[in-house]
Amino acid sequence: MKIVVNTRLLLKNRLEGIGWFSYETLKRITRNHPEHQFVFVFDRAFDDEFIFSDNVTPVVLSPPTRHPVLQYIWLEISMVRVLKKHKPDLFLSPDGFLSLRTKTPSVAVIHDLNFEHYPQDITWVERQFYRRYFPLYARKAKRIATVSHYSKQDLVKCYGVENEKIDVTCNGVNEFYLPLTREEVVAVREKLTGGIPYYIYIGALRPRKNLKTLFVAFDAYRDEYPEAQEKLVIVGNQRWHGEEMKKTYEAMKHRDQVIFTGSLTPDQLRTTLGAALALTYVSYFEGFGIPIVEAFQAGVPVITSDITSMPEVAGDAAMLIDPFCPKSITQAMRQIATNETLRKTLIEKGHQRQQCYTWDKAAELLWECVEKATGGELRP
Repeated sequence: MKIVVNTRLLLKNRLEGIGWFSYETLKRITRNHPEHQFVFVFDRAFDDEFIFSDNVTPVVLSPPTRHPVLQYIWLEISMVRVLKKHKPDLFLSPDGFLSLRTKTPSVAVIHDLNFEHYPQDITWVERQFYRRYFPLYARKAKRIATVSHYSKQDLVKCYGVENEKIDVTCNGVNEFYLPLTREEVVAVREKLTGGIPYYIYIGALRPRKNLKTLFVAFDAYRDEYPEAQEKLVIVGNQRWHGEEMKKTYEAMKHRDQVIFTGSLTPDQLRTTLGAALALTYVSYFEGFGIPIVEAFQAGVPVITSDITSMPEVAGDAAMLIDPFCPKSITQAMRQIATNETLRKTLIEKGHQRQQCYTWDKAAELLWECVEKATGGELRP
């Protein structure tokens, strides 16, 4: 059978959450099922590393989807032409965007509905587009996959989607994350912070990632505990998505203790995370939260939020805090810094917990969703 796949988020050296999900699941699915043909549809020039096997045919469609209006044209005009030409048995969209003007059965992976709960965190144009079309995508899809039970129930509640139509897959963790040796930790810290332990955040500087509250909490931590030496390392593209967050950083008393690394290569990210004292991932909305399980695999304690999907993903392997209360974060930092027994316990529980989340499992569950959408016709 033939499956057309939306692969517009497979971008060389620019993979983020949904991009990594697309990369890791599609790599396994295409290689595990050589009996089927896959048409990967990109919106710009692609890298050969994304053509995972001989049963993948790449297609480039214009225009590049850098704006909601261009996304609409890409999906409802350009994509329709591709679907008519290739006559696939299924259209698979790992980022949830579907073409409404086609009768091709579709599977949408809708990772979360953050724009429904915090519309103010995105631009007016994006807000209008997402809130208009995602309910239509949810109804259009033959089946929906999502990455957590929290997101599944959110889809049921917000869009009235039948519970039985939604399959929970999961996210996984890249295998290169491994605990560092003591010598490696010392070397990384020496290069990055002059040998000083640090807390780490990994991700985009978007409002829902809650860096504003993290900055306030870290400032209070350094103020309330003068003996504390720990720094805060921010990993990700240093582009502010919100003036309020930037102003909060600039108003910090201890902003000289905050280090921005920018984007890192996979190996740099592995060592920078692995040498951290703890991950501080205190978003106020997540459909999953991949850095949580990355830290688990890297042998790094985790401080994360007690709302949305994060308690589901973390279980009892992380310190859960109130993301709207800076004091809650400050106290968790203090406990991590001063309680070695707690750190060791969290590391051990994290190691056990991360075994629940693998890309092999994610790919298998997504393929099961695809099979359900085709009535089991994809089984060999």
